[in-house]
Parts: sequence; structure tokens; C-alpha cells
Amino acid sequence: GPCYCDQECVRTLDCCHDYARACPVMPCVVSQWSAWSGCAEPCKTTYRVRMRHIIQEPRNGGEACPALEERAGCVEYWTRQGTECQQSLIPALITTGGFGKARKRRAAADGHERAGYCVEFQLVALAPGCLQSQPPHSRWMWHLREGHMVCVECQHPALHPPRQLCLGDGTGSQQNQLLHWQAVGNHRCKGTWRRIRQLDSCSCSPVHSFLFI
Repeated sequence: GPCYCDQECVRTLDCCHDYARACPVMPCVVSQWSAWSGCAEPCKTTYRVRMRHIIQEPRNGGEACPALEERAGCVEYWTRQGTECQQSLIPALITTGGFGKARKRRAAADGHERAGYCVEFQLVALAPGCLQSQPPHSRWMWHLREGHMVCVECQHPALHPPRQLCLGDGTGSQQNQLLHWQAVGNHRCKGTWRRIRQLDSCSCSPVHSFLFI
């Protein structure tokens, strides 16, 4: 008779003789990721979403389906009405300084020659999520430590007109004022720092070098 593809037969040891051929293992198959959505809310650190859907459900003990939704940190600097957000509402968004090399090459190709500037901060506090990040692209967050001095570079296209400043860089803040920052790519990694000084000539240490987004 026909071979019924009932996975329970593997446990009860009564599978038909051609079970492996008639009931091959079929893993879950999912589509490619969709494009990223916009930020969930304007004028604050929030998240964006991308989705994928199931093309084929797993069968006969095949590998289960992976996550169908992925979130990433982001910030939108404009309200839904098209007006610019107030800088005080926005923490500094930072990423690894290594991203700046590709950004500088693109800026030169686009004719943007402004070099930008750097700002030194002293890290005051950071959330435990910075040390719990696992994916390779987020390991740069392990270099964030309370009390350490860090150097954050502001360069095109993060330079915002008309003052050509990076949002969240602490310009105009009072001495020893606690300012907020957020790591891009891990919404659990955030904290506070104090602005020490601005450097027009950047010479940041590679280990403690970061970038405004």
C-alpha cells in the first residue's frame, strides 16, 4: 500500500520500507528580505522593520522556519509634516569608525570635500545590552566602557545644514552636562556621556573611534 508520511513512525519504529524515499526531509524555505520600512516614529530613537514570508513549510522533520521579521535601530530627523526635529529630542546615533572609510570615498566621488570634525566624549554610563550583542557586525560595541574617552567623527552625509553639525554632537551643551547616545544596530545599547572638546583635525584611536550617523 501507499507509504504515509507520518513522522511518528520514526519514533515507533514502524515506518514503511521506502519511507526515506517516499517522504524526503524538506526544510522550510523563506523568501528574500523585503526592503526596510521607515522609522516607526519620528524625532526619537526607534526601529525599522523588514519582513520575509514562508514559501514552503517544513515537512517530514525538515529544518524549522527562521524568524520572519527583523528590526534595526534608526532615527528620523523630520516630522510627518516635514519639519525638522528639535535636536534636544534626539540622542547621538553612533556606529563603528570603520564605516567612515567607505563613507569618505563616496563623499569624494559625490564632490563633498568638507572633512568634518571630531568630538571627544567621556562615557559615563552604558546599558548592559552593549556587552550582550552577538552578531559580528555589532562586536564593535564591546569597546564601549564606562569612564573611557571616545572619539566620534562627524562627516558627510551626517553634517546637517545650515550649521553643518551632526545632530546629537552636544554643541551648545553646558559643561559636564550628561548627553545621551544610542548605538545603531542594537536598540539595547545606549547610555550617557559628557562632551569634552571638539577637534577640527581628527586623529582618533582605531579602537575607540566611532562615527555619528
